[in-house]
Amino acid sequence: MGQRYNRPVPDRPNILLIQADQWRGDCLSADGHPVVYTPFLDRLAADGARFTRAYSATPVCIPARVALHTGLAPQSHGRVAYRDGVPWEYPLTLAGEFARHGYQTRAIGKLHTFPERQRLGFEQVELHDGYLHASRDRRAGDLAANDDYLAWLRRETGRADADFCAHGLNCNAVAARPWDQDERLHPTNWAVTRALAFLAERDHRRPFFLYVSFRCPHPPYDPPAWAFDQYLRMDLPVPPVGDWAEDFAEFDQSWHPEAFRARYRPDVALRARAGYYGHLTHLDQQINRLLETLAEWRLDGATAVCFTSDHGEMLGDHHLYRKGLGYEGSARVPLLLRAPGVPPLTVSDAVAEQRDIMPTLLACAGLPVPAGLDGHSLLAQARGAAGGVREQLHGELTMLGQSCQWLTDGREKYLWFSRAGREQLFDLRTDPHECRDLARVPASTARLAWWRTRLAEELAGRAEGFAQDGRLHPGCPPREQISLPCSN
Repeated sequence: MGQRYNRPVPDRPNILLIQADQWRGDCLSADGHPVVYTPFLDRLAADGARFTRAYSATPVCIPARVALHTGLAPQSHGRVAYRDGVPWEYPLTLAGEFARHGYQTRAIGKLHTFPERQRLGFEQVELHDGYLHASRDRRAGDLAANDDYLAWLRRETGRADADFCAHGLNCNAVAARPWDQDERLHPTNWAVTRALAFLAERDHRRPFFLYVSFRCPHPPYDPPAWAFDQYLRMDLPVPPVGDWAEDFAEFDQSWHPEAFRARYRPDVALRARAGYYGHLTHLDQQINRLLETLAEWRLDGATAVCFTSDHGEMLGDHHLYRKGLGYEGSARVPLLLRAPGVPPLTVSDAVAEQRDIMPTLLACAGLPVPAGLDGHSLLAQARGAAGGVREQLHGELTMLGQSCQWLTDGREKYLWFSRAGREQLFDLRTDPHECRDLARVPASTARLAWWRTRLAEELAGRAEGFAQDGRLHPGCPPREQISLPCSN
């Protein structure tokens, strides 16, 4: 045996948190996806627990990541829209708690904080946030100052002007093409390579909390050619289109490559899905590279591994793209947990959310969960306990000129749009793709009234005035941030 296997074993388990960006909850072959093949994440799921009803309550990058790193709900962290350049000022963070209890902490990849070098309690960060708008919009100094991957890419290629987006694809565009450089230079490979370096260089006497955060499958859709081509050659299923899809026709921008609602040419939509799915397969293999190295260090049995995403991607479902809305494609995320004491092949339908990851990982490490968090540990559910940690989940996001509100108990989903008070209701058990809007069915009147009351209770006391006297009130101006408690 090599000398490295004789190093002291930490008293507490290590924690490895892997986060993708924009990975849909149904895009695992373990979840029954008809095309996407993710054998290595499937194996991770089989070795532990898979949560089939995990969501992002604010399904867009920054608010979702605030929830993950703070354990807070939108009503507490205040981020209810995508907005760059707002300082992250939170006294308790996931990494900070692990560091406080003696863990060595490292973040590699996407944090999406502001200021960009805000470390959130990590001892060290190695950043690649993707196309970081707050930095590029200002063009203040060298872009590589806030992007360690970009600095590395320039060193590796010997080109001072090298950029991961030099191929011309936008960071939210539907346009897709294969990665145009050597595969080892891809940001996904870089993140794993840096994680492997951490495993080799760490202090072997201390447990670690390692956060590996990928910017993929978020656009640009530029996976390696082999991954792109394998899906481009497949007969990909047509995205579902619900009986309500034309309700969003007023937002159609089919001419725009970054539209939220569009009817793109079939070849354009096909290439977008091939690029997206190609990212998933590439990520699956690179994540396996990380997990295999963890096993080579004989750390797999002493390390809790969690895989999730910040939000999903509509990808043409109901002619919608990108994220932000409460539909399954946008809001549902994968959540896998392999940890000591978690039996294999556990499947839980407990309604989980990003805020639950912080208390869950602290519980995996046997560390106390700070008071004041909105999230709940899912460790009992991962170990097979029946029931969930909440009766329903409330989500929201300000976009398309209104507040888009939703509630789900994992069986049904209710959506309410603040501008005109439009409602939707779906039975997720019989209609997982949300194609039949039951709000249009007279027999659903009682169920609609029940959900309407639940949402009014959630929104009571909000300064916008969405709920007054126990009833929902449309037409109130939405906010980008909220601060509660507040009163009318």
